[in-house]
Formats: sequence, structure tokens, C-alpha cells
Amino acid sequence: MTPEITSPEQIFRDFEQIPFLYIFLLIITALVLSGLARRFIPALARLLPPRFSYYLLPMIPIFRLLITGITLLLLVPTIVKPSMQNFIAFFGAIGLALGFAFKDFASSLIAGIIAVYEQPYRVGDRVTVNGVYGEVQSINLRSLKLVTPDDDAVTIPHNCIWNNSVGNANDGCREQQCSALFYLHPEHDAELVRQILRDVALTSPYTQFSRPVRVVLREFPLATQYRIRAYPVDGHDEFIYISDLTARGKAALLEAGFKFASVRSLRMQDPDDIES
Repeated sequence: MTPEITSPEQIFRDFEQIPFLYIFLLIITALVLSGLARRFIPALARLLPPRFSYYLLPMIPIFRLLITGITLLLLVPTIVKPSMQNFIAFFGAIGLALGFAFKDFASSLIAGIIAVYEQPYRVGDRVTVNGVYGEVQSINLRSLKLVTPDDDAVTIPHNCIWNNSVGNANDGCREQQCSALFYLHPEHDAELVRQILRDVALTSPYTQFSRPVRVVLREFPLATQYRIRAYPVDGHDEFIYISDLTARGKAALLEAGFKFASVRSLRMQDPDDIES
């Protein structure tokens, strides 16, 4: 038996039956609510204690997704005759058109929905995506916007999560671990250096004392690498904190008479090891 072919006249309402004013008001309302969610929630987060921002800011894309979904559910019955067969045919045609004409856009859109569910990044997180490090300022359905330490705004489509790893430094928490590196000539008292660097971290005004402060070392052929691992009170102070640890750490080690590794000796080592 030949399957019945559904024509556009059977799917869509007559032109005279479409409430264009209602559709216009519905779209305007959705845009206004989406804009309010984008602006009101960050403003509310700034008024509340900092710890609440890491719970409120991730709600922005969820609210916007809900607004978009509800708008579509209210919009489709106004132009499509209400029947299950018509809805299936309509959404099937839309999906097919998006798949062919906007493959990358559709991929980013689906990835954005998955990102809202799995939360590999949230607003306020400091992440590395496609080799770009920065703080997540906003999450839209198609892309996210990062602000780098150089204050550059970078827009990255969500479909990057299909084939790339995402590094998240704080993963929704207020604090994040920061590291300050030092390279010393191998001949020295390692335990004394560790104590000096630990005191440097403990006397910093940015240090979060409820989190552990550790000084770890790694031996290279021509230098010893020391790394201070500690947490600032607020993750937004990441670079100020690292600069404070580095400047005061160098001053304390020089005052104690320790000799730093020469530039020549560092160049003789594996560059990948030096950056780690």
C-alpha cells in the first residue's frame, strides 16, 4: 500500500488563521525574559556573598533554554494544525533542514544542550578550551564566551567538546589551586627552600588558609624546580596571587643566599618539562 504523503496544506494553518500579533508578542516576550535572565542573575550574584555566585551563574543558560523551549511549544501550534502526525512531520522537516543547511550550527546547538546538562563549564569557571584559557562570561545555546587574562573576549562554539578536552580549573568552586614556579641551582638545602616558600605562601594576604599549602619539587639535570601549590581566597585573584607568590618568593630566596638556575641551563632541558 502506498503511504499517504502529507502536503503543506494539511500541516500548516490557513494564512488567515495564523495569529501574527500573538506570535510577535510571544517572540518579544521571550527575548525580554532571556535578556532579563542574562542581566538580572549576574546582578543578583554581585549583591549576594561570593559563594552564591557559583550556584546562581550556572542557572543562566538553563533559564534561557527553558524560555526558548516553552516559546517553541507555544509557537508551533499557532502555525501548525494540532495533530500528532502534523507535529512529527513539521519537526522532522525542521530537523532535516537544519541537518543539511546548518550542520555545524545544529551540532553546536545540540552540544550546547548537552553542555547545560553535563556542565563541563559554567559561568564563572576558569577553563581551557581549544588551547584558550579564560573565565566563562556567558553561555549561549550555540557558543560560550571566554575572557582571557589579557582581557580578550573569545567566542567558542559548543561543538568543540565533541573532539577536544576541556580543562576546568575551579569546576564551579570559588577557590582554585594556583602554582608559582622557581628554578634553583641544584646544590642547596632543599628542606630549607621548601620551608621558606611555604612561609611565603602562608604570609600572603590572598591565601585561603582553610585549604592546604604545599611546596613540591622536581629534579632536573641542571636545576631543581619548586612549585608552590596554594589556594587564593577568591579565584578571581589568580594572577595577582601568583605574582605575589613569585615576587616575594624570589626576594626571600635571594635574601637567604640561594642561587637561581641560569637561563642557559634551563634552555638545555626539555621545554615541555620546563613548562610543566
